Amino acid sequence: MSDISEDPIDGEGWVDGNEAAGILQEIFTMDITSARGRCAGCGLVGPMAELRVYDRAPGLVARCPGCENVLFTVIRAPDRVFLSVGGMTYLEMALPEVAAPGFTGA
Repeated sequence: MSDISEDPIDGEGWVDGNEAAGILQEIFTMDITSARGRCAGCGLVGPMAELRVYDRAPGLVARCPGCENVLFTVIRAPDRVFLSVGGMTYLEMALPEVAAPGFTGA
């Protein structure tokens, strides 16, 4: 777990976006911490690892470090995961390098 930092707005502790990596990797098969998202509130673009993730609830709440807008929430139940990403205008993930069809290398 990441170091907890003090939130100047409400005094609650938060951890960085790396905290959400484990549960998100259950949904996405790639490293999500380097994915970049855009906040629907202030337009800030940055990697998931820099988000403020609050983990003292039944799920995770990820907030924008610029404006505190809720970017996504994740709740894990025994047989399913609930993911809401309404606070982001997009999430950009790099695809793993794969050889083009028919390419055999040198």
